[in-house]
Amino acid sequence: MIFSRLNKKIASLSEAILKSSIATRRARYEALKMERLNASTKILSGHGYKVFSQSDEDGIIHAIFDRIGRTNKTFVEFGVGDGLENNTVALLYEGWSGLWIEGSEELFEKINIGFKSAIISRQLKVINSFVTPENINDLISSEIKVPEIDLLSIDIDGNDAHVFDRITCVNPRAIVFEYNSKFGPSMRYCMSYDEDYVWRKTDRFGASLKYFEILLSSKGYSCVGCNIVGTNAFFVRNDLLGDHFHTPYTSENHFEPARYELVGLPSGHPCSRDTFGTRLVK
Repeated sequence: MIFSRLNKKIASLSEAILKSSIATRRARYEALKMERLNASTKILSGHGYKVFSQSDEDGIIHAIFDRIGRTNKTFVEFGVGDGLENNTVALLYEGWSGLWIEGSEELFEKINIGFKSAIISRQLKVINSFVTPENINDLISSEIKVPEIDLLSIDIDGNDAHVFDRITCVNPRAIVFEYNSKFGPSMRYCMSYDEDYVWRKTDRFGASLKYFEILLSSKGYSCVGCNIVGTNAFFVRNDLLGDHFHTPYTSENHFEPARYELVGLPSGHPCSRDTFGTRLVK
């Protein structure tokens, strides 16, 4: 009986500490967000929020398309995990359609369970394959038959720049990249291509924001912002920029440092694999 009461007290104390930690982190995030909104409403990081994304990418993507408009509402994302936390699942709820590519067979099977209705209706196409510079065009073009898409999102923890550099089969209007914030706003860093690469949770991954700025500039895109936690950068095709975004379009202007302690703040209750398939569709 004594041990039971003690365990309950420990559990209660742990829960209180966790809630306090979340509240502190959220307050810091909201303060940083307000700083950016007060400086300029054109700064994208001030518009972030989380629905199903890892951090605040959902809000930033929404803000981008509110500014440049939506066309065919088609996306391509690779490195999507189990489908419950990525940059495009919220778009599925908004009626978008597109392609997910996931290398893990286990995660692929989880996607097939949680998004069965979208897969059957062909709203969502899913391919189980590791992406390489050699196969990426074939993988995308096997399911995406339009030359222009609204959004391309890339998060494969390593060879991102090398794979993107070879994409010619689609012309995205906006692109999301995970960047390596370890290297600051001005250093050019990109890991060499490694077909056997597995991220070991070290600083050897991906590319710096400056490297992406230069690479994307050569292909007609500009950096329009990063999220507050310093994990993802957002690029828009130059013909769509207008006067919608904070200038200049440089890594020095838009860089956000790594604030990994703010990653994963909860957004409502935990995700369920039943939510998408059991929603009311009008």
